Amino acid sequence: MAAVKSGRLIIAAILAILVYGMIAAMLGTLLPNLSVKFNLTPEQNGNIAFAQALGLIIASVSVGPLIDNKGKKTGLLMGLFVIAAALFALPNAASYEMIMVFIFALGLGGGIIVTAANALVSDINEERRSSTLNLLNLFFGLGGLLTPLIAAQLFAGDAVSLCYLVALLTVVTLIMHISTPMPAPSGERGFKVSEMGGLLGKPTLWLLSLFMFLYCSCEVGVWNWLAKHLIAQGIPESQALTILSLGFALGLLIGRMVVSRILIKVPAATVTLVASILMAVTTYLALQSADVTVAYISVFCAGLAMAPVFPTTLGMTGDAFRKGTATAMGIVITSGWIGLAVSSKIIGGIAGGDNTRLKTALLLLPVFSLIMVVVNLILRPMVAKAKA
Repeated sequence: MAAVKSGRLIIAAILAILVYGMIAAMLGTLLPNLSVKFNLTPEQNGNIAFAQALGLIIASVSVGPLIDNKGKKTGLLMGLFVIAAALFALPNAASYEMIMVFIFALGLGGGIIVTAANALVSDINEERRSSTLNLLNLFFGLGGLLTPLIAAQLFAGDAVSLCYLVALLTVVTLIMHISTPMPAPSGERGFKVSEMGGLLGKPTLWLLSLFMFLYCSCEVGVWNWLAKHLIAQGIPESQALTILSLGFALGLLIGRMVVSRILIKVPAATVTLVASILMAVTTYLALQSADVTVAYISVFCAGLAMAPVFPTTLGMTGDAFRKGTATAMGIVITSGWIGLAVSSKIIGGIAGGDNTRLKTALLLLPVFSLIMVVVNLILRPMVAKAKA
């Protein structure tokens, strides 16, 4: 890494994560508009979210060994190209089925770049891996803030303009990555297929994967369903999208900025335990009121609580698996995307064709948060031993 300037690498990774944050919030932002345009039911919305999750799963589970052996730049260029193509195509979708195809492609590209960007930054400062990853991923929160805010305040629900704007940003990011020198993979840290059995046999990996599964089920549940839930409670669409951006996404952004300093002194396992407890409380409270102010405050606090979990869990994974880091991260991230798919199907299935039942369906979020607390308590001594 010394042969390549770390500042340029961090900027490249930040732009990639910013793009990912914007497309992660894209589906929840577009669903109200698409539901009206194509007369979609909550169950069909769940199927579209599942298509995105399937793309994320396929990408993350397969791209790790490629990145470990061919380099992070290969993965980043591939993922950004797929995202740009999908965003330019999505406004031309003429049916429910075409929407699913393009959203699947967004998931595919997103899964590639989130694994590659986090693996790239993970190697820059190994002593402060979790702290650095939180700083990187605060730009995910910024991207998540921008998408619904732009949709609500500038484009007034115009899905076409929103897709083209994010597509152009993706193209700019792609060009920047093409011109950025990135370290080639070192042979000693490459990953061999023959080593997969030993990696999969480690309980630490499975517990980290389960923890990420539960967390992503909660976070994506907010991104994809919160706006529709608030609208069903009588809150206007523009205000619902603003709550999603200046509430949840802003909470993620500020939380990661703050916790990056906390992680310098406080162990990652402790930070994720406290975050899990606060997630259970704040997600439950966020579902209890139709008042705009109360909804904003509770959703903002939910964002603060969730902020450190994703990057800090990846930091714990990097600490535990120094060889084949991207492969291990890919498996953990894939488990998160499986959570996305499962939670979206469950929420859509419980809600059925009735948007007023979303409140009951979304109780999945505090329940999964409580399970995270239990998993964290089991995982803590394993992570400490693996890091040592």
